[in-house]
Amino acid sequence: MNAPAALTMPRCSPYAAHAPADQASGLRRLFAPARRRLLPVAANPFVPGVQALLETLSAALAVQGRQVLVVDAAATAPPPHETALFDLAAGVEQLHEQVCYLAARGVPLAHVDTHGSAAAFVDAAFDAAPQCDLVLLHADPTDLARMLGQRAARPLLLGADGPDSIKQAYACCKLLVQRCRWMTFDLVLTAPARSRRVGAIAERLASCADTFLGAVLHDWAVVDPLADPLAAHDAALARVLAGQLALDDPGRPAPALPDRPLRTARQGAVPTPF
Repeated sequence: MNAPAALTMPRCSPYAAHAPADQASGLRRLFAPARRRLLPVAANPFVPGVQALLETLSAALAVQGRQVLVVDAAATAPPPHETALFDLAAGVEQLHEQVCYLAARGVPLAHVDTHGSAAAFVDAAFDAAPQCDLVLLHADPTDLARMLGQRAARPLLLGADGPDSIKQAYACCKLLVQRCRWMTFDLVLTAPARSRRVGAIAERLASCADTFLGAVLHDWAVVDPLADPLAAHDAALARVLAGQLALDDPGRPAPALPDRPLRTARQGAVPTPF
């Protein structure tokens, strides 16, 4: 399959004019794809170039045949469309034939019910782009917990080649284990292609997650922040995303185990987490 045309995530908020929303939520659900998937991505403010990283992830998912809606609800996201609080569809931008983008900073809080859940926001996001069969939900971990609760998921953690970002990735993992009981995670690191530290970073994070939280880092990949997100096919990233797409799908075989087994702490050792 040919790589999709260049995608450009908005760095500010250059919204084009939108036609009035039809408000026909029921009809949009009726004609929506039969199987819709959600890929939660835990935001990490210490990861540079996050818009380019979301671009890379959405392009890789498009290559795998998905129609993707990128919902950027993190604190670092662009401001939402002025009508997004009551009509998400008005804020959806078509970036590519297979990729849409919705800036939703702060919008999930408008969907919080009396029990503190923002689960309604996820349904509203799917309704906003009914042609999409996958929502890539980038949000701060506290918002992910409000939106997804006990829903089955394997969150994608983000990190970079620096101690602050890895401490934050571990903190995201800990919060989601405690609030949602999610016990498996994937990891995407942004680092130069020839970095020698990424293997040790992933192993350290896996060891601390296992030792202190009982959680498992299932798989990981590296994205070069200086590379064109559409210039090459990265096998490791494709494997991570294919594993995400195969979750809870009895019609597809389970993804292969990582070809880079992650070490855990030796029995009896008590490492300090970062």
